[in-house]
Amino acid sequence: MAERVPFDTNVITLTRFVLEEGRRAKGTGELTQLLNAVCTAVKAISSAVRKAGLANLYGIAGSTNVTGDQVKKLDILSNDLVINMLKASYSTCILVSEENKNAILVENERKGKYIVCFDPLDGSSNIDCLVSIGTIFAIYRKTSDDEPCETDALQPGRNLVAAGYALYGSATMLVLATECGVNCFMLDPAIGEFLLVDQNVKIKQKGNIYSLNEGYAKYFDPAVTEYLNKKKFPEDGSAPYGSRYIGSMVADVHRTLVYGGIFMYPANEKSPKGKLRLLYECNPMAYVIEKAGGMATTGKEAVLDVKPDNIHQRVPIVLGSPDDVKEYKAIYKKHFPK
Repeated sequence: MAERVPFDTNVITLTRFVLEEGRRAKGTGELTQLLNAVCTAVKAISSAVRKAGLANLYGIAGSTNVTGDQVKKLDILSNDLVINMLKASYSTCILVSEENKNAILVENERKGKYIVCFDPLDGSSNIDCLVSIGTIFAIYRKTSDDEPCETDALQPGRNLVAAGYALYGSATMLVLATECGVNCFMLDPAIGEFLLVDQNVKIKQKGNIYSLNEGYAKYFDPAVTEYLNKKKFPEDGSAPYGSRYIGSMVADVHRTLVYGGIFMYPANEKSPKGKLRLLYECNPMAYVIEKAGGMATTGKEAVLDVKPDNIHQRVPIVLGSPDDVKEYKAIYKKHFPK
């Protein structure tokens, strides 16, 4: 009898997974090219994050971006990496980045049919203290036959073809959501490939963790305050929810996906329209959570139903396990019936 080899010789890489899904959907292969470009950018960013201290990449670059955040050196590097890789995929026509005031129109000779909105390095305010950070991306098809322009990117999240995020934590993981569901791939540095580790991921129906910045409690609206009180002092005598908040959206949402519960960045007196950006933070995360069986709401409507009016638009967001989000929505409707 042949000796058993202690190594999986039939691993499913992200490239293989996307190719197989594309064949089943009878696709053209352009989306596969695009996702391969995203993978390459994520690998390069992951490498830069791992050696940031040695390469003098920590610290502020000395400017602020269009949304008012301080720009770190790794922000600039990550943004350039993603833009260059996406352009080189020959599959994109418009790129929207948190770091760029206007949409980037891809040159005619490199133009494809997809629009990509992305946050190249989410949670970068935590870079210098080694907290988990990530990259978020959302992919749309161009819907008009006209020459590409910024307004082509102003599509609701329901139009998404694919979305996901990379998490640079104790390992580098890429979470990809498509029409077929949510799948998680972990980077194996020995072979330089993302390997499928969790297939068809589903969020728990109900969790026991809430996640938001309670430092803003002074500015919370009454619906948020009431919901939190119910979690801290359950009326049925059950155990209170645990509180977990990292301050890096990718890390907080990924924990919510894995453990269940609710992540909240609601509107408040200081940020009446919310703080997080719709196109490249809220929509992709809402898409991932919904494809995993969860819910994502602004309070008034599903995040994926919001029609954007500008590429850096902010919205409130509450997402997570369906039972938890439904409870929040019921309280919100009681306080804000219209």
